[in-house]
Amino acid sequence: MKEYLKTLIQSSAPVEAHNLTREYLQALILQSLQRSGSMTTIAFHGGTALRFLHSLPRYSEDLDFALERKSASYDFRSYLQSIRKDMEAQGYAITLKVNDQKTVHSAFIRFSGLLYELKLTPHQDETLAVKLEVDTNPPAGATLETSLIRRHVLLNLQHHDRASLLAGKLHAILQRPYLKGRDLYDLIWYLSDKGWPEPNLVLLNHALAQTEWTGPSLTIGNWREIVCAKIETISFEQALDDVRPFLRSSEDIRLLTKNNLLGLLK
Repeated sequence: MKEYLKTLIQSSAPVEAHNLTREYLQALILQSLQRSGSMTTIAFHGGTALRFLHSLPRYSEDLDFALERKSASYDFRSYLQSIRKDMEAQGYAITLKVNDQKTVHSAFIRFSGLLYELKLTPHQDETLAVKLEVDTNPPAGATLETSLIRRHVLLNLQHHDRASLLAGKLHAILQRPYLKGRDLYDLIWYLSDKGWPEPNLVLLNHALAQTEWTGPSLTIGNWREIVCAKIETISFEQALDDVRPFLRSSEDIRLLTKNNLLGLLK
């Protein structure tokens, strides 16, 4: 499988090769989670879910999940050991840094020496990490689907539906304590698709309540106006710096403007 990865990146520029390498490793991790049986309890969501399920034209760093079906079979550390076993069987050297003492269980899966082996760095000790998070107390209201897809490998993934994915993105834009240009790019991508459904407002309002939202409840009639007011406060220069390294097409950066986003919202 490493030979496939080497072929995958061989004609790519360094930044693209780095992104492709991470994405391929994400696919292997998802495959391992699937084999471990975790997809009966956790649901894939967030930016990487958009990339894998709906071909979002930007790369993403983390694998985000929600524990939607609480059961005794959920075992975060067991899932991580399955990932370690599968990765080591394919010749990858990995280390795990785990924190499962909070509501959001998280782990950094670190690949040692891989970037050097792929000639993407001159430093033998440089690591590439994929962060995995599971929210064990997600807001209520998400609608779940299961999709069979192929991205590098064949995957059968339980995930949030399109309306719920948009709700999660709106919650991040309204409540995230720090700016991420990737959120703004994703919102333009969502809104430019006239076939994308309206956000799951039940999920969105539950998520806002969980994070102590002080504004009004969002409705079909006011959510665009409320998001517009938030966008007006954002510095897009900072946003461009955040998202630029993750775009498949560098030309897309010119489309990420406040006027474009406000126009889509209005």
